[in-house]
Amino acid sequence: MSSFIAPARTTSAGAPGAGATILNDGWFPDIDINDLRESTKLDGTVTAERLRRAVIEAISTVNNDLAEWQATQSAAGHTDLASVPAKKVDGVSVQVSRYVRAVYSLTHADITEKYAGYDSTKSGGQKAENLEDTVCTSRRNARWAMNDIRGIRRSTIDLI
Repeated sequence: MSSFIAPARTTSAGAPGAGATILNDGWFPDIDINDLRESTKLDGTVTAERLRRAVIEAISTVNNDLAEWQATQSAAGHTDLASVPAKKVDGVSVQVSRYVRAVYSLTHADITEKYAGYDSTKSGGQKAENLEDTVCTSRRNARWAMNDIRGIRRSTIDLI
């Protein structure tokens, strides 16, 4: 007996919501859904609406966490994140790259967390446990990126 399973589209060009951009607040950069899908390996199984909502939540979280730092930078005369003095890699400010990494990482964590619970079989439970590491790593990467933007240490360790 043979069967046919049609996989979800895995290229961003064919994925739902391809080409969409989530507009940010004007100070932080907009987020390109196409690039996010490619960078985080999210395929067509993630609907455009679910992804859009996860990106908006990630942007809100990162913007909120960086609000005090942003106010300081704005008071210093910087009109947007790209104008904050920083080194450039591949022609892009590392601050902008870090911001994008934080948003992508939180989005990936959120989507992965939601999709982990769909399969309630034994193998699905094991897969969910494996995905927990991915979620934790993505959240850690987001925190590190935000700490790097603010110029603070990634970890604080005290002896008790």
